[in-house]
Amino acid sequence: MAHISSRTTIVFIVVALVCAFIPAFSVEEAEAKSLWDTCLLKISPKCALDIIGVVFENLTITDACCHDLVQEGKMCHDTLIKYIAEKPHLVAHETEYLSKSDALWTHCVSISQTA
Repeated sequence: MAHISSRTTIVFIVVALVCAFIPAFSVEEAEAKSLWDTCLLKISPKCALDIIGVVFENLTITDACCHDLVQEGKMCHDTLIKYIAEKPHLVAHETEYLSKSDALWTHCVSISQTA
C-alpha cells in the first residue's frame, strides 16, 4: 500500500510541477487523473518535466529519460503533449509542438534501440 501511496504522491508532484512550468495547463480534473494514472507510472517527475521542456522550451533530454519515455508508450506521450499544446496561449504553435514531440519520440526510440 505504501508503494501505491508514494506513486500517487509522485503523480501529484508531477501535476503541480507541470502547472508551475506551464501556467495555462489545466486539463479537466477527471481526464487529468486518468492520464496521470495510466501514463505517468513508468516515468519520473524529472523526466516528465524534461520531456515537456524539450517540446515546449527547446531543452535537452538524457538517454535515461528517453528510455523512460519509450517505456511509457507513444499514445501516452502524444496524449500528454496534445493536452498541453491545446492550451490557449500555446495553440497558435500547436503544429510546431506536435512536430517537436514526434521528433523527440523518434530520437528516443533510436536511443532505446542502440542500448
